[in-house]
Amino acid sequence: MKEHTYYVYILTNATRRPFYTGVTNSVVGRTDQHKQKIVENSYTARYNLSRLVYFEQYHHVRDAIRREKQLKNWSRQKKIALIKAMNPKWDDLSREWGKPIDFAAIIAAQKKPQVPRLRREARLRSG
Repeated sequence: MKEHTYYVYILTNATRRPFYTGVTNSVVGRTDQHKQKIVENSYTARYNLSRLVYFEQYHHVRDAIRREKQLKNWSRQKKIALIKAMNPKWDDLSREWGKPIDFAAIIAAQKKPQVPRLRREARLRSG
């Protein structure tokens, strides 16, 4: 059976507001489509969401879709904490494409990211 790779990714712009979360089987190709604004009237084109700040890799599309839905339901604060855990400087992870990319290092940094619990969640669980 052929191994597949799927990605859940988060885009933002220079202001880091708003976010776009998506799923794809080619994070390089999909990010390039966002940068080129292939779909002119799309949400990502309208808000210039072309900075790749986060991604995760999966081998099964259903796992990637499940994670995408989970992230889309997260609060903004929780998404920011997740991004900072992997990419504290909010670098555009796609800016070096065309040069060798150390995906292994990026993926290794994603292993069980420590996302701080928000105070409200902590109160709800303790109460």
